[in-house]
Amino acid sequence: MDTLYLVIPCYNEEEVLPETSKRLYEKISVLIEIKQIKNDSKIMFVNDGSKDKTWDIIEELHRTNHVFCGVNLSKNSGHQNALYAGLMEARKYADIVISLDADLQDDIGAIDEFLKEYYSGSEIVYGVRSSRRTDTYYKKTTAHLFNKLMISIGVDLIYNHADYRLMNKRALDCLSNFQEVNLFLRGIVPLIGLRYSIVEYARNERVAGKSKYPLGKMIHLAWDGITSFSIKPIRIVSGFGLVIFVISIIALIYILFSKIFGNTVPGWTSIAVSLWMIGGIQLLSLGIIGEYIGKIYSETKNRPKFIVSDILITKNE
Repeated sequence: MDTLYLVIPCYNEEEVLPETSKRLYEKISVLIEIKQIKNDSKIMFVNDGSKDKTWDIIEELHRTNHVFCGVNLSKNSGHQNALYAGLMEARKYADIVISLDADLQDDIGAIDEFLKEYYSGSEIVYGVRSSRRTDTYYKKTTAHLFNKLMISIGVDLIYNHADYRLMNKRALDCLSNFQEVNLFLRGIVPLIGLRYSIVEYARNERVAGKSKYPLGKMIHLAWDGITSFSIKPIRIVSGFGLVIFVISIIALIYILFSKIFGNTVPGWTSIAVSLWMIGGIQLLSLGIIGEYIGKIYSETKNRPKFIVSDILITKNE
């Protein structure tokens, strides 16, 4: 038997925490009872600078039952950073850590299979969604396109996997060596390269509340993933620039012939050539290159990804 920590990042989750904590406690109690995990296993909530009563609820849970523990970040640092903070704290005490979202759309029934794969020798176990029946058509479509896009540009991504995964202590120690400021754990964890397995599960509906991942945050996460793991966007811009250049040469020849045969108005030639040669493609190119330079700038500053203001944990004697 090994010590298990469940790590759950939370941002404004006061509506779901009462039910989530109840279900997770029932689950971990059963696992302890059937001797799948040790009795010093914990449920760790990471408060990502919530503006509601999320941290107050976590504090009350800890006071009531020490199986619950908490990590409080000083401000909102983003889902990936909050998750990383919890993983790094949990690895100090746990043999294995399972990360999942607070809304319990990740089926906790799959934890049994995670442990089965772990005890069979896997050091990382990925939870992969076999069904998205509870997702809207829009979310299904965008998720599918996101996965296809990331794989097509060369990111070593587990298809239909989010952040529901098991990692043992060695895998977490390896993860701690990755010092990126712009975290995209779905792409980083497969780079570790240890023995892994996949467990499929059906995605559930949220137990309460609304999604804390609106379109804007999803696009930001996707862009972070793309620019952190691939330079293909720059190569695409280069190819696009070459195509535009060839078209501009053809257009220039047409414009010159038009001028020779008098089919133009004064000034039209120079304006048309300028529009073809420069314009939108330059702005697009500069924008994408600027994104990569911005990422380099963020990395070179080497600022902390998060700051922990409070930790609530009581180790079993």
